[in-house]
Amino acid sequence: MAGGQSEREDKVSLELTEEILQSMEVGMAFRDYNGRISSMDFHKTSGYLVTASDDESIRLYDVASATCLKTINSKKYGVDLVSFTSHPTTVIYSSKNGWDESLRLLSLHDNKYLRVVSLSLCSRNDCFVSGSLDRTVLLWDQRAEKCQGLLRVQGRPAAAYDDQGLVFSVAFGGYIRMFDTRKYEKGPFDIFSLGGDVSEANVVKFSNDGGLILLTTSNGHIHVLDSFRGTLLSTHNVKPVSSNSTLEASFSPDGTFVISGSGDGSVYVWSVRSGKEVASWMSTEAEPPVIKWAPGNLMFVTGSSELSFWIPDLSKLAAYVGRK
Repeated sequence: MAGGQSEREDKVSLELTEEILQSMEVGMAFRDYNGRISSMDFHKTSGYLVTASDDESIRLYDVASATCLKTINSKKYGVDLVSFTSHPTTVIYSSKNGWDESLRLLSLHDNKYLRVVSLSLCSRNDCFVSGSLDRTVLLWDQRAEKCQGLLRVQGRPAAAYDDQGLVFSVAFGGYIRMFDTRKYEKGPFDIFSLGGDVSEANVVKFSNDGGLILLTTSNGHIHVLDSFRGTLLSTHNVKPVSSNSTLEASFSPDGTFVISGSGDGSVYVWSVRSGKEVASWMSTEAEPPVIKWAPGNLMFVTGSSELSFWIPDLSKLAAYVGRK
């Protein structure tokens, strides 16, 4: 009997379901930020979370214990976007001070800048792809200080690598363009339409298995596409974001759900298979939160004026566990 109960609990802990999503609530919140959280990233294997904030701080958290391990201030350069490299205590971040738009590689261990590189890490190697307001997409290698490739586009680009590092996508002007990393200079090998949505691209991401792509746009649309055929599977609508905000969305680790912020600060979850909304949480915030799933965990994190760790409420899941 005890063994059967343990098996049921293991099954619940591994499977992300609608019931689990609907039970999720804030388990821990950090309210000591003096500005909005602008970016955050989970390390793929170490259990660390890093955040960037408008108060010019970079903070490192241990996810398992929900504790802040270190705070590093970037008063001189400011900080906007932040991402882990393959090393759990090394990050890259973009400046935000109006006069220096460089990107920096920072060792969190000893608070030293290593060299200038770019953002958007490919998890399988040391390569990066970045999109800029000057309508360029740059390809970088962490081991070299100069960019390894450049693409000029006709709009503000959103760019992302797939998990294997073989393909990267660039979204702008109502389309997602797919590039082979080894032959990008020949142009896109495929172009996917967003069904007439030509508003500004915000965030583009691949699911962990590479089979899906999501794209958010400034008018409040979250598009989900098949990454091989380019088929538009679903479009979800939230309140549009202001011109200086970014609408962020993310796949769950298993790719079965999409979670997104909204221009009114709310959070929504949809099923990829059915396209239906399965959970939502309203907010008193006036800006969309930064939002990320924790790799391999039944937990997501939102960042706005505070950092919140969302976990299942086990008391709400008692009946569900009994059914399993």
